[in-house]
Amino acid sequence: MTAPAARPAVRPGLVVVDKPGGMTSHDVVSRVRRLVGTRKVGHAGTLDPMATGVLVLGVDRATRLLGHLMLTDKGYDATVRLGVATTTDDAEGEVLAATPAGHLDEDAVRAVLAEFVGELQQVPTAVSAIKVDGKRAYQRVRDGEQVELQARAVTVHELVVHEVRRGAHRPGRGDAVEVVDVDISLRCSSGTYVRAIARDAGARLGVGGHLTALRRTAVGPYGLDVARTLEELADEVAAGHGGVLPIADAARAAFPARDLDDRAAADVRVGRSLDLELDATTAVFAPSGEFLALYEPRGGLARPVAVFV
Repeated sequence: MTAPAARPAVRPGLVVVDKPGGMTSHDVVSRVRRLVGTRKVGHAGTLDPMATGVLVLGVDRATRLLGHLMLTDKGYDATVRLGVATTTDDAEGEVLAATPAGHLDEDAVRAVLAEFVGELQQVPTAVSAIKVDGKRAYQRVRDGEQVELQARAVTVHELVVHEVRRGAHRPGRGDAVEVVDVDISLRCSSGTYVRAIARDAGARLGVGGHLTALRRTAVGPYGLDVARTLEELADEVAAGHGGVLPIADAARAAFPARDLDDRAAADVRVGRSLDLELDATTAVFAPSGEFLALYEPRGGLARPVAVFV
């Protein structure tokens, strides 16, 4: 009897998934764990079940990169519906109020959305993954608790309004309400809630607002051009290609890189500081090209943030 072929060793690195709608980020993690054959898989930044697009996963020791990737900027395409406010600030929530928005002038809509560019103090949506006394805010809401989150500093680098169009929304069995749908693209800091922008823009216009669509187009340097659907990833794994971006390539794409000589590489392997000038958190590599660690400038030296060897 022929023994079954051994599964190849898991290669540490990143998997960039184009998440489908209707799945949680944890659902995607579970699926990828089965595909690559290890439980050591994590994600960099949750996407709501309704949302689609770029979800960056770490495999094996590359999961330790994820906390640093979460500090990078993100890109989104979204549709804001003005005239209806919901409990979740998106289309998955229950309608709180419906206010006719047909009177809104397109220039006024564009002007209000332009106010959300720059450094903002943003109150996250109550139905979020933020922890309150050790418990996720969304779970507290589901348990019937009132949740009030504190405003947080976020940055919207760019917000582009593509199209403003008029339509109708029929909440439940009630009469249809005139709404205005706005297609936008934005680049923002990690921690920015696009749902909160929809909510707050609607509030400023006096009609309420929520998101009807959200697609993440980029996390740091990783965009939709390198993202794979789960089906494509499964095909690549079945074909023996793995579908995993090697950890060295991932680090070079996400951080400034510095190639070291043998002596400095040996120091890195034992976590020593280096006499190097760095401008930011930097990926350092052995002469062989092996990714060794992330270092940052501190106290006139380069000091380790995370060592991967």
